[in-house]
Amino acid sequence: MDWRDKAACRTENPELFFAGDGGIDSRQVKVAKRICRRCVVCGECLAWALKVRQPYGIWGGKSETERRVLLLATEDQNNV
Repeated sequence: MDWRDKAACRTENPELFFAGDGGIDSRQVKVAKRICRRCVVCGECLAWALKVRQPYGIWGGKSETERRVLLLATEDQNNV
């Protein structure tokens, strides 16, 4: 079974996890992250998003910016 089959978001509207044409809605992000916090595969989701460098949306409870920071920190540690 794929981790996505167990994801808490699988029955949610996918648009909840992606910014619309008007940009990021902070309430929308809070709701999406709340769903991620109760998800049993949140870690796998985040790991996948970091691995493929997913540029958009909330994945594993992290926004695009938060994932970018994690990637940069990991790259900095690997360069030490």
